[in-house]
Amino acid sequence: MAKVCDVCGKGKVFGSQVSHSNRHSKRTWSPNLRRVRAIVSGTPKRVSVCTRCLRTGKVERAL
Repeated sequence: MAKVCDVCGKGKVFGSQVSHSNRHSKRTWSPNLRRVRAIVSGTPKRVSVCTRCLRTGKVERAL
């Protein structure tokens, strides 16, 4: 599965997980991606899209 949203380009974000005792360890945040059939330049195509783009209507779903 793709790692980046094909519409907005949202991808993995890196940072630190901080415990209650303030110890830091590396971690990543992944976007919530879905593989959907969408209309791209007039034809249906499978694309990886984040759920934010699906919810806001930036993608026209192909039924």
